Amino acid sequence: MLLDFIAELATEDYLLAPGDPLAEARQNTWHVGASPEQRAEVTADEVAAAFEAVASALGARLRPAAPVTFYVWHDEQVGALKSSVASLGRDELPFGAEYEPVDELAGIVEAFLAERSPGSSRAHAVFPVWVRTIAA
Repeated sequence: MLLDFIAELATEDYLLAPGDPLAEARQNTWHVGASPEQRAEVTADEVAAAFEAVASALGARLRPAAPVTFYVWHDEQVGALKSSVASLGRDELPFGAEYEPVDELAGIVEAFLAERSPGSSRAHAVFPVWVRTIAA
């Protein structure tokens, strides 16, 4: 079920509005939650591969005029993986806190899957965000 929901992200409508990152964030941000039972049914590699497939599909489908970033992070405060699309570079994403762009998603997913009670993790001051540039 979790992998099916992630796959659906490739078919969603995304707003590409360079110069309006808040509008993009409102339209383009999705959260993926899962019960402890659902988390136990998948591996970090399977979830990471599902998001990689979404990034590839978006690159083929959106065909942006300028580079666009697809990104995923573990929102520890709500106990969910979140993803979004922005007309911004990897170091310009619209977060109100400091983040670290990373190229490997497995560690982020492992932290999400390991949560015993979603939302019970202690948020980090600087959190990792997996980024993929969707080239023009």
